[in-house]
Amino acid sequence: MTIIGIAGGTGSGKTTVVRKIAEALPPHYVAVVPLDSYYNDTTNMTAEERRAINFDHPDAFDWKLLIEHVKQLKEGIAVEQPTYSYIESNRQKETVHVEPKPVIIIEGIMTLLNKKLRDMMDLKIFVDTDSDERLIRNIQRDVVERGRTVEMVIDRYLKVLKPMHEQFIEPTKKYADLIVPLGGENKTGINILKSYIERIVTE
Repeated sequence: MTIIGIAGGTGSGKTTVVRKIAEALPPHYVAVVPLDSYYNDTTNMTAEERRAINFDHPDAFDWKLLIEHVKQLKEGIAVEQPTYSYIESNRQKETVHVEPKPVIIIEGIMTLLNKKLRDMMDLKIFVDTDSDERLIRNIQRDVVERGRTVEMVIDRYLKVLKPMHEQFIEPTKKYADLIVPLGGENKTGINILKSYIERIVTE
């Protein structure tokens, strides 16, 4: 089994990179484990307390559960992956059944931050995109999918996303085996990755 970690800032295009890699391989080859599914369970918090959580800080994630699930997948054991609602800012009752597959892709903004998780990876990738482009993508996504206004998105970007990116995400670039600039637009980089992963799987 090959464990691949793909990190990058919010709006960097890492999800597009993961999707294109997954689409290039047979469905039974790849399982994607999104870091976003592993936000802490906040059931015992009030709605106000949940709204105050900084979801772009490492403390927002349930690293222990994520690492345990990756270990189980490596051992050939299926897991029940949590699901998360951005509307409710909480984990949902529903889970996603994930079977062990030859390639496990862990994808998220801080995928390369946790050393225990990083040490389990065979390949570490950082998707690098210009900050202006990331902001535009954040606006497009959050307005359409999360019901936020443009002003709300820009305010959050300046107060939360930008400082958290500089403090926690950008420094993890040094751990990457490969850096993919331009995100999902980098067809050459994605094709090289697809070929590399295909070779790993077939060998």
